[in-house]
Amino acid sequence: MIESNMEQTQTRRVRGHILFAFAVALGLMLAWRLRSVLELVYVSALFAVVLMPIVQRIMLLRIRGWSPSRPVAIVALVAGVFLALTLFLVIALPPVLRDLQHFGQDLPQRLPGLLDKLKRVPMANKIGVDSLAERAEAMAAGFARYVVDAAPELLGKVFDVVTAFILCIYFMLEGEFAYYYFLSLFRDGTRERLARTLMAAEQRMSKWLLGQGALMLTLGLTSTLVFAVLHVRYFVLLGVLMGLFNIIPVAGGVMTILLASGVAALDSWTKMAGVLIFYLIYTQVENGFLVPKIMRSSVNLVGLAVLIALLAGSTLAGVVGALVAVPTAALVAVLMDEYLVQSDMKALEGSD
Repeated sequence: MIESNMEQTQTRRVRGHILFAFAVALGLMLAWRLRSVLELVYVSALFAVVLMPIVQRIMLLRIRGWSPSRPVAIVALVAGVFLALTLFLVIALPPVLRDLQHFGQDLPQRLPGLLDKLKRVPMANKIGVDSLAERAEAMAAGFARYVVDAAPELLGKVFDVVTAFILCIYFMLEGEFAYYYFLSLFRDGTRERLARTLMAAEQRMSKWLLGQGALMLTLGLTSTLVFAVLHVRYFVLLGVLMGLFNIIPVAGGVMTILLASGVAALDSWTKMAGVLIFYLIYTQVENGFLVPKIMRSSVNLVGLAVLIALLAGSTLAGVVGALVAVPTAALVAVLMDEYLVQSDMKALEGSD
């Protein structure tokens, strides 16, 4: 009788494992088929998490004894975002597009003059200036074709952007219900620990995004102003690129300053020297004052982690993946600190 019960129990376990394996396979197949939808949901939820502290701060405002509710705070935040986008589209975007168009038109014509200057530099013949010119012209032509060919695809992404925006608003309005339902799937002790960890991750992601946004804005405005004073061509475009690529540690700054110095060299070596001197001074100010002041130690994301996250995110999901790569890296870092690093340290302490 006992052996029969043990056999039945073993049979149930085998059946359960088989059903679980089929369920996992079915779930993975369904997730793969719905990967575009899941990507939109994840991006929307992540932005909702990052923006919720701003909504909560708006809710703490008091106007003659009245405090805005969550819907009112979200409407105020959306209105602020729309106002910022409108100002950007009206004020900043037209000069950027104009500079981009002029840059594409002037580059093939100005390359010969720049190459003549390079040939006068000692040892220039050993770096293959002529072959470098051919490659640069081919890259310029290829970039122009890419911009034209990619325009319809970019326009097709408008629907995804609108959908993600609507989902983000819904997550900010009703995301707490889904969050608490997710926590209810865990036991009490595990639930409390996970809730604390996710709260720390939320604060870390929000601080990083706000801090990085402040650094990007500072570099973009400063470089635009300095390039304008130096009379560098396409200074608006170069300033915007400097600010945007500042999200990539070290490599982003190197790429943009090489581009800016190269454009400045089209006119004179003096302008090129001015651009390089500006970037050297700004790097010292940023590393010595701005980063400690804005980012602080609580963010604690090293440059290598940011760079790897950006590479992985852009490879997996293009621009959208790069956009959410670093907040995701912050989330993963907090989870690893809580469930891997601390567990290992406790194990080592126990062995001692």
